[in-house]
Amino acid sequence: MTIGLGLAGCTTARPSATTDPAAARQAIVQVLTTQTSAWNRGDIPGFMEGYWKSDSLVFIGRKGPTYGWQPTLANYQKNYPDAATMGQLDFTGLRVTLVAPTAAQVVGHWHLARPAALGDLQGYFLLVLRQIDGQWKVVADHTN
Repeated sequence: MTIGLGLAGCTTARPSATTDPAAARQAIVQVLTTQTSAWNRGDIPGFMEGYWKSDSLVFIGRKGPTYGWQPTLANYQKNYPDAATMGQLDFTGLRVTLVAPTAAQVVGHWHLARPAALGDLQGYFLLVLRQIDGQWKVVADHTN
């Protein structure tokens, strides 16, 4: 399983139809930044805070779709059982596009720096985020 970046952390920004799109983009990037920090300290549940805690969450990886927050968490915990396997996560090339005042997509590149014995991992992702209860959350994650 690869790193899907639905990337944790919650922001209290509450973009609406009258909010500056730049502020919404900044709040979305902050979700990803918070997720990266959680991942890099070995905190998978913290990383998962960036995802919609719903059975309707979808994560699409190399093995196909996973539906639901809990199964997605379980997959991360199974595939990244320790700090060495988790490595250090970095996102680059982020392209945040608002598709509505409370919906956005993010395209980017992820990279896990890991010990030489394990080898680095990397790929690309497409996230769909929605503002739910005033917080931006990843509702769909397609990572390769």
